[in-house]
Amino acid sequence: MQNLLEPTSRAFPLSHDMSPTDVVKRQTWITNASLFWNNRHLILRVAGAAFALSMVVAFILPKEYESGARLMPPEQGGGNGAAMLAALVGKSSASGLAGLAGSLIGAKNNSALFVALLHSGTISGHLIDKFDLQRVYHTRYRDSTAKRLARLTKITEDPKNGVITIVVTDEDRNRAKELAQAYLDELNGLVARVNTSSAHREREFIEQRLNTVQAELQRAQLELSDFSSKNTTIDLKEQTKATVDAGAKLEGQLIAGESELSSLRQIYGDQNVRVRAAEARDAILRRELQRANEQSIQGTEGQNLDETHPYPGLRELPRLGVQWANLYRTVRIHETVFDLLSEEYETARIDEAKSIPTVGIIDFPNLPERKSGPHRLLIVLISTVLSIILTAIYLLAKRSWRELDAFDPRRELATQIRSTITGKWGRGRN
Repeated sequence: MQNLLEPTSRAFPLSHDMSPTDVVKRQTWITNASLFWNNRHLILRVAGAAFALSMVVAFILPKEYESGARLMPPEQGGGNGAAMLAALVGKSSASGLAGLAGSLIGAKNNSALFVALLHSGTISGHLIDKFDLQRVYHTRYRDSTAKRLARLTKITEDPKNGVITIVVTDEDRNRAKELAQAYLDELNGLVARVNTSSAHREREFIEQRLNTVQAELQRAQLELSDFSSKNTTIDLKEQTKATVDAGAKLEGQLIAGESELSSLRQIYGDQNVRVRAAEARDAILRRELQRANEQSIQGTEGQNLDETHPYPGLRELPRLGVQWANLYRTVRIHETVFDLLSEEYETARIDEAKSIPTVGIIDFPNLPERKSGPHRLLIVLISTVLSIILTAIYLLAKRSWRELDAFDPRRELATQIRSTITGKWGRGRN
């Protein structure tokens, strides 16, 4: 060391005004500089090897592309925001979610809430399934894929205006754009699913009531249809009117026929052809009148035996009319309720659509034109500089080791550790 210091001392004479500390610092700096200069070839070789290796690694690394979107969440009441946040995948305790939701109630907007939704496991799980990211990222477990996706996705919030920025990094520029767009679509879908507004609850209630009324209406219509088919009743009011008119007409024809028959008997006698024809015509009219006024002849199992007159008689109409009126009234009630609920259901759906917060897209995801990484020049420069620094550290450590006394405790400890490791390594190989 004295030989190294002597030339430099002559080249840079020490001032008598310098303190001993300054003298030591200057001698140390000069000694280190001389050491590095004397080993400049080693430093250059290591730097060159690191430069070549870093160049190879930098060009082997795949290109990365970034696609981003900016969105502005709508302002919304705190109750809905707290409910949506509580509907997230349970990664926190209920008290933690309640505390976070409570802090958002007085906020100007719901940016923090929407950032939490974007980081939720529900959205990441859908993206993993949609793009088959386990295969793309070459991961074995689903949670590893979710962590990799979270590292490649940057979601930030501007505290001043609440604008949320989503930036997705991927090796495929098209997939980067599609992933960014999928984040927006999944966010809108998740907000719609966990919506708990009053309009949503009203729509659900009306929908359930509408399904119940529809089932009751179908059952009432089926009962009325079966009753009408069994008793041949279509419209009892019109049927009664038609039956009365038909009976009056038949009775009038029968009276006129009987008068004509009486006249023919007095003139021609009972065996005359015209008299017999009149008698047959009157018998037919009397039978038709009886059918119109009385109950039709029924079989043992209730089937109508008179196929020429399937409609109910006049005496049966009052009894059938009560049952038919009850069934018809039930059908009309259910129809009225169903129509009213249908109108309210459509109104509730419109109100629900208005109440669902829709994310406002400021900038849609674009197809990246240039790669965002890796920065090959930066990789090469950092690797080269780091190799020079490590080589300098190695030279300083080597010089310090040689300057240690043979009986120095630090040297003895290092020698003992090296001997132990070497011995175990040799026994392990044997």
